[in-house]
Amino acid sequence: MEYWYFCENMKEHIFNIQSSADFTKVALAIFKHQFKNNKVYRSFCDLLYIHPSDVKNVEEIPFLPIQFFKSRKVIASLDQVQEIFTSSGTTGSITSKHFVTDIEFYNQSYLKGFAHFYGDIQEYVVLALLPNYLERKGSSLVFMVDDLIKQTNHSESGFYLNNLSELAQKLEELDQKGQKVLLIGVSFALLDLIESKQFNLKNTTVMETGGMKGRRKELIREELHQILKKGFGVDQIHSEYGMTELLSQGYSKGNGIFETPPWMKILTRDTEDALTIQQIGKTGGINVIDLANYNSCSFIATQDLGKVHQNNTFEIIGRFDNSDIRGCNLMVL
Repeated sequence: MEYWYFCENMKEHIFNIQSSADFTKVALAIFKHQFKNNKVYRSFCDLLYIHPSDVKNVEEIPFLPIQFFKSRKVIASLDQVQEIFTSSGTTGSITSKHFVTDIEFYNQSYLKGFAHFYGDIQEYVVLALLPNYLERKGSSLVFMVDDLIKQTNHSESGFYLNNLSELAQKLEELDQKGQKVLLIGVSFALLDLIESKQFNLKNTTVMETGGMKGRRKELIREELHQILKKGFGVDQIHSEYGMTELLSQGYSKGNGIFETPPWMKILTRDTEDALTIQQIGKTGGINVIDLANYNSCSFIATQDLGKVHQNNTFEIIGRFDNSDIRGCNLMVL
């Protein structure tokens, strides 16, 4: 297949991956594109003495440390920037910026990703409890959920901020009518909701997106989910794994075990040697391949710690402290 044709039809190739061979073919083509067109990523690869001609499989592709999104414009396109997504942060801290030149990559990624795991969005009412994200500009999560709300074509879908009693009443009404509901919220806000009222939900998917952000004492996932399951009266708490620097999401339908859509893949790296990819089943730093990040960087070394399982599911175990990141002198260019 001609390289130019591959690039011209990249959305079609990315969102129609059917096999691991398809994934590898597209990933290697995107690596070649980003090596050529992303100056920050090219500099990183050059310092590692890695060239596309040397790379034959995805494990050999360099993963750009996610910190670069805080200090550099990580972009692989000369097109006009359509959206700038920014991370949350404490006052005075440096936040990540993700420059998106083709928002359709994001639109297709989250819509096709949701359909892959949960089916037709129009079957749901989406109720969103994301106060800390709504209180700032540039949230990719708010952008996604806002569009999901619109895609439901349901007048009762919407955002909630501090009106918890109104949300509780709406949630109970919809659930008792047999309406499929997706309640998506940050952890501290979901805890606030069940402290105001106890539920016994039968038709609602409760999805947490993480995040205490100084609002509450941090809880381990098992403890958080146990409290939420009891408070909402549900068997499982679902989770979303995404971040500002990505255009795709992983989802967990319970027990903190995440799956990815076909155009996303998780690997782990050795905690002592950031350039070494580990075997499946070992705990390490999470590396993400997000092929929807075509015009940015699709190969990112995150600051999360986790484990990949044999069936390609994964779990997040914790976070690196800066002092824990060892074995790579190229974290800062």
